Amino acid sequence: MLRLPRFDFVAPTTVEDALAARAAHGTDAMYVAGGTDLYPNMKRRQQTPRTVISLAGIPTMREIHSSPELGLRIGAGVTLSHLASDPLINEHYPAVARAAGLVSTPPLRNMGTIGGNLLLDTRCNYYDQTYEWRKAIDFCMKKDGEICWVAPSSPRCWAVQSSDGAPVAVALGASVILASATGVRRVPAQDLYYNDGIQYLTKRPDELLVGYILPAIGGWRATYVKLRRRGSFDFPVLGVAARVDFHPDGTVRAARIVLGAIASYPMLVPAAADALVGRPLDAASIADAADAAFRPAQPMDNTDFTLAWRKEMVRVYGGKALEEIKGDVRGGT
Repeated sequence: MLRLPRFDFVAPTTVEDALAARAAHGTDAMYVAGGTDLYPNMKRRQQTPRTVISLAGIPTMREIHSSPELGLRIGAGVTLSHLASDPLINEHYPAVARAAGLVSTPPLRNMGTIGGNLLLDTRCNYYDQTYEWRKAIDFCMKKDGEICWVAPSSPRCWAVQSSDGAPVAVALGASVILASATGVRRVPAQDLYYNDGIQYLTKRPDELLVGYILPAIGGWRATYVKLRRRGSFDFPVLGVAARVDFHPDGTVRAARIVLGAIASYPMLVPAAADALVGRPLDAASIADAADAAFRPAQPMDNTDFTLAWRKEMVRVYGGKALEEIKGDVRGGT
C-alpha cells in the first residue's frame, strides 16, 4: 500500500485566507481541491509539500455566474460531475460538459474540479510509477533525475499533457483568473501552457486559479472527442477539441483545432483552421483540415498504443470532431 507522507493541512474558507496561507508557508506549500491528482502524486513522492492548503471549504470557488456579454464564469472549485450534468452548460457549452464527463470515473469526477483538471500534471510511462520503480531504473529529469527516458538525448522533458478540459479551454478561446498576494490577472487559456513536461504552466507557484471564463455564445459551435483504451476511466491518448465560427451563409469564418495528449501542452494547429476558413463545412474541407492536423502531430513513446497508430488517429478523430460540428449545424447530434 502506498502511503501519503506527513504534511500539515490548512483549511481556509476564503480565497484571501488561502493566499495568505500560501504566502506564510512559502514554496513548501501546495493548493489542493479534489486531490485526485495531488494525493496520488504525493503517494508516489512525485510532489512532497510540507503543507497542503485545501480549497474545498471556499464557497465562492464553487459558484457559476452567467453574463450575456461576458459569457460564463465557472469557479475553479466546481466539480467535474457538476459541469457534466449542469443543464446550462450542456445546452450552451456541450464541449465543456462532454470533456468533464469523460474524465476518469464517477467517484473521481465527484471529487475532481475543473481548476484541477486545467492544471493537471503532465504524465509519462516513466514518471507515473512508484518511487521504488523509478529509483530502480534511475530517476527521470521530471523528478530527481537528469535524463528523459522517452527521448534520452533530449535536453527537455517529454511528459504529455493529458487533461480533457485543457484542449477544450484553448479551442473555445476561454480564459482563467489567477489570484495571488500581489493581485489578480486574467490569462487566455492558450497562454497558460508551455510545451515542456516539467515547466508546463505559465502560472506562478504562488498563484491560485480561481475562475474559468467561457466566451459568450453566438455564431459558433464546438465539440470534444477522446481516444483511450478503456472508455470507462483511462486518460486520453488523444483528445481533439474543435471550435468553428460561421458566417450567416454557413461558411466558416474562423476555427480552432486543438490536440491533447500529443505534446506537453494543448497543441493548437493553425493550419487545420486555415483549411476551413472561407469554405462550407463539408466533406472536402473536413478532410483537408483533418490532414492538416495530422501532419504536425508527433506522438512520443510516453502513453498507450503505438506511435504510428496514434498519429493516424489524429486524422480520424480530427475528422470525427468536425463531422459532429457539421451535424450540429444541420440540426443533427
